[in-house]
Amino acid sequence: MNDFWFYTELGFTHVLDPNGYDHVLFLTALALPFSFGQWKKVFWLATLFTLTHCLSLALAAYGVVQVNSDLVELLIPITILITALLNLYTADKAQASQKAFRMDLGVTGFFGLIHGLGFSNYFRMLMAEEEEKTAPLLGFAAGIEGAQLAVLLAVLTLSYVLLQWTPLSRKYYVWGFSLVIALIALKLIFF
Repeated sequence: MNDFWFYTELGFTHVLDPNGYDHVLFLTALALPFSFGQWKKVFWLATLFTLTHCLSLALAAYGVVQVNSDLVELLIPITILITALLNLYTADKAQASQKAFRMDLGVTGFFGLIHGLGFSNYFRMLMAEEEEKTAPLLGFAAGIEGAQLAVLLAVLTLSYVLLQWTPLSRKYYVWGFSLVIALIALKLIFF
């Protein structure tokens, strides 16, 4: 059981690590188009992201996949950039359609696999000495999910406050923050 809690804490700090802010940046871009009233959709997107993120880690922990970390480190900011650009494209369109949400789920799931691969080499080294890998993987997933939900709650709360207490429209709010995220992602890609 100690392993479970160790890996839960590791998953939690993995998301909130100031040196690895790419995770928070992606989650912020993911949640921007949604209102507080759409929290269930954001929850399902985050949960799918956690599941696919951990699937990559499980495949690495069991030696099924091994990746070029330089390539994955390039792909992660590209996923952030694409998410921000999708926000720019859809900011003035309704986010309520089921078709748009299915697309969000597909993109988020795929991006979760990529983000999981970014941590997979390190995670595989951590798990090398572990005979039983299920509890650590579940603990890590629980930590990731908890931290992600905290980030998403903060983003949805900030969105609510800014949109209720300022004259800012949702469209310009999403555009503004998405543009900033896109610029940060470009910096991560090229510098």
